[in-house]
Amino acid sequence: MDDKTRTELEAAAFRRLVGHLRERTDVQNIDLMNLAGFCRNCLSRWYREEAGARGIQIADPQAREIVYGMPYDEWKTKHQKDASADQKKAFDAQHKHG
Repeated sequence: MDDKTRTELEAAAFRRLVGHLRERTDVQNIDLMNLAGFCRNCLSRWYREEAGARGIQIADPQAREIVYGMPYDEWKTKHQKDASADQKKAFDAQHKHG
C-alpha cells in the first residue's frame, strides 16, 4: 500500500471514529477514560498537537468543536452527566501516580 492510500484510509477511520463518538453521546468521557484510557478531550488535544507540529495553530475550543461537532460547553450542557461515585473511584484508581 502506498503512503497516500494509507493516509487516506487513516483519515477515513478518524472521521468514522469522530462520527461514532458524536452519535454515542450516552457514553461519557469518564467511561471512555476508565475503559480505554482516552476520551473526546484527549482526541481533540491530539488533533491540536498534530496541527501545531505542522505549524498550524488551532485553539483548544476549536479542536474540541471538531471532535464534539459543537462547542464543548454546549455538548456538556446537552449530554454530560455528573460522574457517579463508582466512576470517580475507577478513574482515581487508574490515574494514581507513584
